[in-house]
Amino acid sequence: MKKTHPGPLRDVLAKNIRKLRAARELSQEALADAAGLHRTYLGGVERSERNISIDNMARIAKSLGVEPWELLKDK
Repeated sequence: MKKTHPGPLRDVLAKNIRKLRAARELSQEALADAAGLHRTYLGGVERSERNISIDNMARIAKSLGVEPWELLKDK
């Protein structure tokens, strides 16, 4: 897999997904399953290693019960 340099927005996205997932007491596997994604893909997103598509971001947001834009908000 080609590694890309993570950018600051990707870091914000990763941090927010991890925080929301932990707050809902979901494992990576449970969240990935709910979003229809593979656990290793979600793990890569949470480590800022993956350049996630907007469609997959929407799937993750829906599974976490938030709006997609909330995943990009630097809190």
